Amino acid sequence: MRLNDAAQVLLPAARPGSRLADLVPAWLAEADQAVRLAGPRSTPSRMPASGAIGTRRFEAHASTRDDGMVAWWLVDDTDRQLTREALHMERERTAFLAKASSALLSSLNLARCMDITARLAAENLADAALAIAPARDRWLPVVSCVRGGTPTAGKEAISPDDVPGLGEALRGFPPVPSRWIDPSLAPPWMIPEGFGPVKAMVITPLPGHGVPAGALVLLRKEGSAAFTEEEEVLARLFAARSGAAMSAARLYAEQTAITDVLMRELLPPALHHVAGVHYAGGYRPSADHERIGGDFYDVHPATQQGDPTLVTLGDVCGKGLEAAVLTGKIRSTLHALLPLADDHQRMLTLLNAALLDSHHTRFATLVLASVVRDGHKVQVRLTSAGHPKPLIIRTDGTVEEADTRGTLVGVLPEVRARTTTVTLAPGESCVLYTDGITEAKGGPLGDTLFGEQRLVRALSGCAGMPAEGIVEHVQMLVSQWLGNRRHDDMAVVTISAPRTHHLNAVDGRTRGRYTS
Repeated sequence: MRLNDAAQVLLPAARPGSRLADLVPAWLAEADQAVRLAGPRSTPSRMPASGAIGTRRFEAHASTRDDGMVAWWLVDDTDRQLTREALHMERERTAFLAKASSALLSSLNLARCMDITARLAAENLADAALAIAPARDRWLPVVSCVRGGTPTAGKEAISPDDVPGLGEALRGFPPVPSRWIDPSLAPPWMIPEGFGPVKAMVITPLPGHGVPAGALVLLRKEGSAAFTEEEEVLARLFAARSGAAMSAARLYAEQTAITDVLMRELLPPALHHVAGVHYAGGYRPSADHERIGGDFYDVHPATQQGDPTLVTLGDVCGKGLEAAVLTGKIRSTLHALLPLADDHQRMLTLLNAALLDSHHTRFATLVLASVVRDGHKVQVRLTSAGHPKPLIIRTDGTVEEADTRGTLVGVLPEVRARTTTVTLAPGESCVLYTDGITEAKGGPLGDTLFGEQRLVRALSGCAGMPAEGIVEHVQMLVSQWLGNRRHDDMAVVTISAPRTHHLNAVDGRTRGRYTS
């Protein structure tokens, strides 16, 4: 065997005449044997052999001399191999973080985000992982998962400061390096059942939007390698994505709870019988995905016997949340003016002044109805402020317009309105509605208004129907007319004088009888 100076440095034990197989690593000896057995003709097509000599990696290229000897040229490939491995590792890290981001952002449910966090961390970063949220009522929400297992949720009544690094992580402080944490100090509740001794532990914060979203705990069992610095950096990158998702889920839950509370105050109420008079109402916002809008109605029972029940129905200019905010203001103002329920003009004047003094630039139309039962009949005083006239359904199917009109509120310094009184005999009804009903576009070409005449014809067939039936009938016809087309907010309220008798079934099977 002969060597040049560089080969002599690489193989200092080599001497002239030494056998190659006695000096080089097994991978190079095997490659040399394979080249000799294959013969010189196959040498150029052979792939170079590769392996390590000492701490360096080499590619070995063979060539056969004319005298049959095989010469090996070694190329130091250490740096390229390290670069290739680093690139492969970075691609795996990037793929994992992309997968984690996609999984975490697919849900706005906090419990699900914690489950995903614990499961992904256990599968990719450690042997077991815990996602811990900030304490609630002295309980610490915890989701734990072992590699290959299913996340398990629970609560722990412990102080985070009892665990080194956990209290700081839940407060959002930078993570403590794992080499500074004694894994033997991990409390029993933190170690999954059957996990065994803990070899290494990482505790890192889950940063949120302005406030910490929680903490991530990574555990490796005895026999596993300790966490490297690169692995701790990857854990922090994952924690940043997980914390953002958990924080977004918590904010969404809080906003949903707040919205539900506000919605309950802004949504029209369920109507029923009040002081011997039947009421029914129906509401449909302009968009099916919304729950509130610019149409509203209320029924305010009399506070004292003999006083009228006040019914209000209105339409605020615009749609959606902005219109609903003004709707809430109008409803609150009208509720405060209930002591003036007998004086519609006074109520409208004060409401108009309140709207003009506010920062809102929207206006509203309104109809007020003061309802009093008088024996078997019902007296209804009606006042319209720029609103469609109420319709009266008589027992013979005739539909009449109430003789009331007025200016809308929230625009002019003075509101003028005419009040009229109608009498409902038993079985007759008064229908209040917003222009979303009559202005609903549909028909064969989709551009024809439902219109007042079509509404009148629909109501003429509702003679003697209960209040709920009239509302449902109108809503059904308008919905059929619209199809899936866009529309304005729609509201309808029916005030009905109860019949003096009704059909009563004895047992659900036999013929009914009339009772007073």
